[in-house]
Amino acid sequence: MDVKMIPSLDGIRAIAVLLVVFSHAGLGHLIPGGFGVTTFFFLSGYLITTLLMHEYEENLKINFKYFFIRRFFRLFPPLLITIIVSGVLVYFGLLGGGVSFEGLFFQIFYLANYHSIFNWLGDIPFGTGVFWSLAVEEHFYLIFPFIFYFIFKSHNTKHVVIILLSICLILLIWRYVLVYYFDVEQNRTYYATDTRIDSILFGCILAIGYNPILHKNNSKMNVMSYFVLFLSISGILVTFLYRDPLFRETLRYTLQGIFLAPLFYFSIKYHKHLFFRLLNTKAFIKLGQHSYFIYLIHYILINILEEFAFKNNIIALIFFSLLGSLVYAVLLDNIIDVHFRKLRKKYR
Repeated sequence: MDVKMIPSLDGIRAIAVLLVVFSHAGLGHLIPGGFGVTTFFFLSGYLITTLLMHEYEENLKINFKYFFIRRFFRLFPPLLITIIVSGVLVYFGLLGGGVSFEGLFFQIFYLANYHSIFNWLGDIPFGTGVFWSLAVEEHFYLIFPFIFYFIFKSHNTKHVVIILLSICLILLIWRYVLVYYFDVEQNRTYYATDTRIDSILFGCILAIGYNPILHKNNSKMNVMSYFVLFLSISGILVTFLYRDPLFRETLRYTLQGIFLAPLFYFSIKYHKHLFFRLLNTKAFIKLGQHSYFIYLIHYILINILEEFAFKNNIIALIFFSLLGSLVYAVLLDNIIDVHFRKLRKKYR
């Protein structure tokens, strides 16, 4: 299993972060930014599970210590720097919101999602509310390697898939219970780890059950492949167009996870196909590689540019917020992350 460079993943990251940026910049009524986050979740589940499978097959064990060290050096330093930058901007009056010990605590310790849901004490800088999704992913990283190792070594692949699908079903039922019986607000099901982690698990299921990098890379898609791809895209479009609030808080996330699986499968297996070639261009690969840094800073820049320059000019707002995010990402990559990449490599 060659996992050094899985085709199309960086391109998918690029598409996902563009959806988020465009949506936050004022096109949320047209661009599904939330689906961009769901795509990030699915991709994380697929990639992490593929890497864990690769490690297990080579060593018959998982080095949990090394796994957590790699995740820490990948995610935390850019997050901490962005939190500091946002605090400095608030201090000099360039960014709205506030800075507090409580808000800082919840962001640093990956509780930003529940801080937003339950309105816990503590002001945060405007634009840093997007850190909620980092909390969901971090909670996944903290528990999934142990679950994966336990069920993977004790069950065959088919049983593992059934177990994970069962967990996804339980989470869907839990969303229905919260919405129908407890009448929770939409933020409760949208932000919470216990209601969104199945978006990550669907990626895990694809990696374990039908991983495209394990199958022979045929050069051509057959008629059935085109049909499944059409159904997948159509299904995702339906989740955008069907606006019923109860559906959007419950079944939507499950359906999007299911329909994303064929898109990921085909875009990886047939990455040279005309449909997926764009995902593997140098521009999209580079944008995808910087997507995490862009995600961290983009909404902060949007808030600043809206306040001081482009409140009524969406095109300029998108352009300059994206440009500024790219500059920030390149600086982080070349000044900060370059050192932590060496540390991550040491713990592989």
